[in-house]
Amino acid sequence: MNPEEVQQGVLRSLVHRARGTRFALQHEFGAIRTLGDYRECVPIRTYEEFWDNYWRDSFPRLVDCTWPGTIPYFALSSGTTRGVTKYIPISREINRANARAVADLLVHHVENRPDSRVLAGRCFMLGGSTGLTRQARGVYSGDLSGIAAAVRPAWTGPRYFPPRHLEGIADWETKVERFARSSLRQDIRAVGGTPSWLLIYFDRLLEIAGDGDGRIASVYPDLELLIHGGVAWAPYRDRFDALLEGTAAETREVYPASEGFFGVADGADGAGLRLLLDNEIFYEFLPESDLGAREPDCRWIGDAEMGVNYALVISTGAGLWRYLVGDTVTLVSRDPPRVLVTGRTSYTLSAFGEHVIGAELERAVSESAKMIGATVDDFAVGSLFSERSGERGGHLFVVEFSDPKVDTAQVRTFATGVDSVLMRLNEDYAAHRADGWGLDPPRVAVLPPGGFVAWMKGRGKLGGQNKVPRVINDTELFGTLRKLAREFPLR
Repeated sequence: MNPEEVQQGVLRSLVHRARGTRFALQHEFGAIRTLGDYRECVPIRTYEEFWDNYWRDSFPRLVDCTWPGTIPYFALSSGTTRGVTKYIPISREINRANARAVADLLVHHVENRPDSRVLAGRCFMLGGSTGLTRQARGVYSGDLSGIAAAVRPAWTGPRYFPPRHLEGIADWETKVERFARSSLRQDIRAVGGTPSWLLIYFDRLLEIAGDGDGRIASVYPDLELLIHGGVAWAPYRDRFDALLEGTAAETREVYPASEGFFGVADGADGAGLRLLLDNEIFYEFLPESDLGAREPDCRWIGDAEMGVNYALVISTGAGLWRYLVGDTVTLVSRDPPRVLVTGRTSYTLSAFGEHVIGAELERAVSESAKMIGATVDDFAVGSLFSERSGERGGHLFVVEFSDPKVDTAQVRTFATGVDSVLMRLNEDYAAHRADGWGLDPPRVAVLPPGGFVAWMKGRGKLGGQNKVPRVINDTELFGTLRKLAREFPLR
């Protein structure tokens, strides 16, 4: 309840415990007394800089490198600027912190629902592969869900689904099939996962159950909590409202990442994610406009301003020091501190200087879908460049609607809606669109049902923690998606 005092204590504790590491000796941790000292001694770094300068030569045995002791786990994550897999160090301290974050989630649920019976049944987590790769003696790598499964306390067994023999299935489609059939015999009280994959799972579950009304109430009658995270919720909200009709389930967003568990929704849907300030992570906020600046105006919880789009910078109990996560957030509440995730530093749509962030794209798609009475299962957007003199560039939205019968008129209205919402939300975009001077209106291509799943499967990215990228800047990759879609003319 005292954010500044707690965060100062977290930073002091992290610096003190790491004082004997190679990183700490190089950065004079012994001389650090204040946040100002810390910032003078430690510059902001990206994953690539940590990997190249500290982790690569010692990998997979990082011993007293950037965190004391031996790092036992590495969470695999994608999304580097080099297009390769990241190996994020996961210490025992971060594993314990992640477990505490789950407890915080349950506390906030019970606080909002005092008569909760969520632990009277089973909690179902639709995660990635739990298989871990042995990198060295006592050192393993894999999906974060696999690491969580490996360190899950024994007491959770009677309250957790799926059982370990199903959890270990590697093939996503087989896993969904087996999970669905087995879960019909269980008392499921909570479900968690990425919204896009949960939709696929629920569709298959209802198909197997032979339920014709398209609602979860008939198969999970006592469901009271749906936990979601990983991607923005707005484009999926209407679909889940329909699925959950007839249940007493509330939806609760979480903000987990490979680097740590950052936040939990402690109030109403859309009110923001309460930062976990006392859980092995010190947060800083770098104005997005200062990315790459020599002297960035970095803030912390004591002086970060509401409404500013910040790149999130963290220091953690796994040896990440002033580490640029790659997410952008906006502070929407100070007491207690809550944030909205607005996008990725690498996912800004700005091929023409329009600077459209992920949160604006999500809102534009969500509002435009409502204009035509449709719901969106998934979408991605890429830039189209002029190919001949006199042409202007623009954006192509590749969209998978829940209803395959969306017609040409609806798609045109949707495209017009996206354009108008983006002009309302973003001055740079509006300036580029003024009189069609800098950008053509957005175009829309529609994927058939299951189109994104087929595309992700073709890329070897089916299920688990893989997400459909919202902004695709790789023209070749965007081309593979575009080939699967039907593009609608603007007029």
